[in-house]
Amino acid sequence: MYFLLANFGVIDVSFSSVTVPKLLHNLLLGGRTISFNGCMAQMFFFHLDGGAKVFLIVMAFDRDVAICMPLRYLKIMNWDVCIGLVAGAWLGGSAHSLVQVALMICLPFCGPKVLDNFFCDVPQVPKLARTNTFVVEWLMVSNSGLLSSLSFVVLLISYAVILVMLRMRMSEGRQKAYNTCLAQITVVCLIFRPCIVIYDRPFHNFTADKVISVLYTVFILMLNPMIYTLRNTEMKGAIKRISSIVLVSWEGLNM
Repeated sequence: MYFLLANFGVIDVSFSSVTVPKLLHNLLLGGRTISFNGCMAQMFFFHLDGGAKVFLIVMAFDRDVAICMPLRYLKIMNWDVCIGLVAGAWLGGSAHSLVQVALMICLPFCGPKVLDNFFCDVPQVPKLARTNTFVVEWLMVSNSGLLSSLSFVVLLISYAVILVMLRMRMSEGRQKAYNTCLAQITVVCLIFRPCIVIYDRPFHNFTADKVISVLYTVFILMLNPMIYTLRNTEMKGAIKRISSIVLVSWEGLNM
């Protein structure tokens, strides 16, 4: 579980590094431009990390095995399986992102050059092309939107099965398993709801889109580690131990 969570954290750091530095640069220096190559690169890495995050929610499988088959957990979730899940998540994210950029890069961009957002993303960029992009938009909706919706439904069903299993079993570790699952369900809802709102519909501009984009690319990435930390007993214990060590060291320096 911690191996998968660590990779989830790496994806969050990478994800925030795609859009936030350019956003801060524009806010501090007043610039509002981005090159075509920079725009395509930003969109590629944005969907690479986003796709990898969607596929890495296979952490539900890890919890499913731990709760339903605890005696076989170490045999099933061995290092080969864990590395395969993480590699599969990155490969899936790469394939998803390549499809998005391949559809986009062939469009004739010779019209307006103003994006209605603070970063390059699928819903806004096709509108800059001087051609009818109806087919391209629906292909992208079927890629990003369908992927997000199906993954969200599968995950909700998976966690529902886990919670039913926990309710049926009386054991010492039930509360611990509840805490872990509820933390993951909270993160899943925070990740998928903005994705579904933005990508699972035709690309029409709505006032709330930019607000959702800021929440998704900045605030939710900050909340994820805090949610996992506050809902996990081992993490809270580790933080307390580190805080005690730091406090003792500080007192020793001041003596």
